[in-house]
Amino acid sequence: MGRRKQRDFTTFNLSFLDIMSCGFGAVVLVFLIIDHSMAVHSRDLNRDLLSEVSFLEEEVTEGEAGLVRLRNTLSDLDLQMVEAQGRATRITEDIDEYEALIQSLRADGFTEQDDIEQLKAEIQSLESEVKKLRDSAPDDGGNSARTFIGEGNRQYLTGLNLGGRRIAILLDVSSSMLADRLVNIIRLRNMGEDVQRRADKWTRALNTVDWLTAQLPVNAEYQVITFNTQAGPALVDTAGKWLEVADQAQLENLSRELRRIVPEGGTSLENAFLALQQLSPAPDNIFLITDGLPTQGTTPPRGSRISGRERQKLYREAIRQLPGNVPVNVILAPMEGDPMAAAEFWQLAQVTQGSFLSPSKDWP
Repeated sequence: MGRRKQRDFTTFNLSFLDIMSCGFGAVVLVFLIIDHSMAVHSRDLNRDLLSEVSFLEEEVTEGEAGLVRLRNTLSDLDLQMVEAQGRATRITEDIDEYEALIQSLRADGFTEQDDIEQLKAEIQSLESEVKKLRDSAPDDGGNSARTFIGEGNRQYLTGLNLGGRRIAILLDVSSSMLADRLVNIIRLRNMGEDVQRRADKWTRALNTVDWLTAQLPVNAEYQVITFNTQAGPALVDTAGKWLEVADQAQLENLSRELRRIVPEGGTSLENAFLALQQLSPAPDNIFLITDGLPTQGTTPPRGSRISGRERQKLYREAIRQLPGNVPVNVILAPMEGDPMAAAEFWQLAQVTQGSFLSPSKDWP
């Protein structure tokens, strides 16, 4: 009986242990199942989060790029705004200036429409006159732009080539242009300026310029350059510019300005020819009015006297500055003590296919 109870108790213990073992295994199994589910869920969650992070990073990158573009656009707009403000300021200033001008004109008694019509009529009249002058002139010249009549209404055949589209006249204004003889030059230099301006030789030189400008083609352009030790245009503020022969008022003004000159100083042909180089385009015909070979180059001589051989040397250095393939027409009023001048200038005219003229005292 006792052994049976003991066997039953042992059997019970074993059954309990089996039950406990099965329960523990079930718990472990449940735990494993839950752990596996959590791991799978974590992986899915991490993958979704990583995808969202990548998407957010792409949006941040695009946003930064867009921000850069916006900043650049803003800078361009700022620049355009500054430029627009500058233009607006200038326009405002111009408007104020024009309004002030209009007020000034009105205060002086000008009326808008009447004055505009009057100006238009004057412009049309001037244009018509210019057209008539140009139509009446042959292509290569022939008709005079202005009238010049010498003493006794004489007109000489000179052989000078007065054609060309751009004609340069070089006028010697050195002291030797006062007279043909040295003693008379010294005497005139000690007299008043009005007497010097009326000197016969100088008057002939001025009349020569008037005669030349009167014969130029109406549709041509010209420039008159005066020279002694320096060289420059006869009309101020026209350096390097060509003037229209058709502008008769300007030709008359030129004649008046030349008659205000008092011949003085030495002679630099080199400076005169260098002044030609400032004209653009280059001249196609040159007239040189002078009385002898130069006494200096671009700088004054060392001594107070200069020999004939030295003057020849200065002359030959000067002609190197002449533009190529351009006729040089020489009008020489010879001076005593300079016997080589005529030969040198005649040779220059021949080489350049120009003309050489040593006129009488009653020409032109």
